[in-house]
Amino acid sequence: MITASEIQSVKLRFGIIGNSPLLNHAIQVAMQAAPTEMTVLITGESGSGKESFSKIIHSLSARKHGKFIAINCGAIPEGTIDSELFGHEKGSFTGAHEARKGYFEVTDGGSIFLDEIGEMPLGTQARLLRVLENGEFIKVGSSKVLKTDVRVIAATNVNLIKAVEKGKFREDLYYRLNTVPIYVPPLRERGEDMVLLFRKFTSDFSEKYKVKPISLDEDAKKLLVKFPFPGNIRQLKNLAEQISLLEEEREVSASTLNRYLPSVQSRLPATYTGPGGHESTDFSERDILYKVLFDMKKDMNDLKKLVLESYQSGGLNSSIINKHQGLFEDLESPVTFEDKKSSSPAVHSPLAIDLQKQNDHDDDYEEESVEDILHEEDDNSLSLEKKEKEMILRALRKHNNKRKYAAYDLGISERTLYRKIKQYDIE
Repeated sequence: MITASEIQSVKLRFGIIGNSPLLNHAIQVAMQAAPTEMTVLITGESGSGKESFSKIIHSLSARKHGKFIAINCGAIPEGTIDSELFGHEKGSFTGAHEARKGYFEVTDGGSIFLDEIGEMPLGTQARLLRVLENGEFIKVGSSKVLKTDVRVIAATNVNLIKAVEKGKFREDLYYRLNTVPIYVPPLRERGEDMVLLFRKFTSDFSEKYKVKPISLDEDAKKLLVKFPFPGNIRQLKNLAEQISLLEEEREVSASTLNRYLPSVQSRLPATYTGPGGHESTDFSERDILYKVLFDMKKDMNDLKKLVLESYQSGGLNSSIINKHQGLFEDLESPVTFEDKKSSSPAVHSPLAIDLQKQNDHDDDYEEESVEDILHEEDDNSLSLEKKEKEMILRALRKHNNKRKYAAYDLGISERTLYRKIKQYDIE
């Protein structure tokens, strides 16, 4: 049975501050799992301190004298993650000028911490499962099976059960990793630990900036404890540094502290309504692109209808304009239209003036121009995937197939670009 004094000793050793029951329970589970060879899955929000628990497990295990490597799976491009983890042979791909050992070979006899395991590609997940099952792996570009003795500690800030349901994470790998689950509580569930951490951070920054430490009055402490801190410990540390550096008054009141706290609403991700009409907060770069294209297509169709109706009716009039008021919402001044008794309609916007001038030359129109507009309006065969593929090809040609710069130009991550290239079979 692990005692409270042993837990406190681990806290001091690894610089963990706090006394909340959830935190103490997580440390206790880590201490119990450390002497075993079981695979551990650490879950918790980003910034909650999951990596500290991986160090506890390694340092208290029989592998403590072996190597320990922490890897962020989400930071490695999809096209190179297999090489990073398992190594590659010379000439196995472009740029592989010499053979390289992967992390699983380098850390033989030690521990490897795979952070953000939920971001790992499905192909790499299959390779990892083989390592966990029988300690075997194959280098990229090789057919030789190698053995390794590595303890895997994984962490994630996403719900892997939902990822399994969506087909983004292997179910067998999830159960193999989740032998010993450890839940690291977010800062908002740790109560008075926020005050202790804030005091520690401000004390550190007072030494760094050679100033008197910040202190909070009672109302400020209550406000601090109530704030949800979506960024967890990272956000609290950032807040402590801001106040330590910028605040002249060293005793901070609740009103002063409130000026440094962002509104709770600002932490929520913006929602959007997808093509199906349902609001969602779980969206990718591709979903955002789809939304932009759908909005553009809708605006273009509305504009086509406006031009077509004005042509067919012999000119713009108030009924047509009022029917399409949404097209003029972005103008700085409101647009109003009134019909005059004369045959020429009263026009009060630059767009309408241009359309009216064009309408004065009706004799120049050919019959097929109307057919073209009708054809474009009814053409719903626009392929968003085709457009996306064309954008990627244009970016690659522009940058001479240098994917790093093409991804930057497209506004997406290099890893996402690798996935798109594979998805569309782009050479």
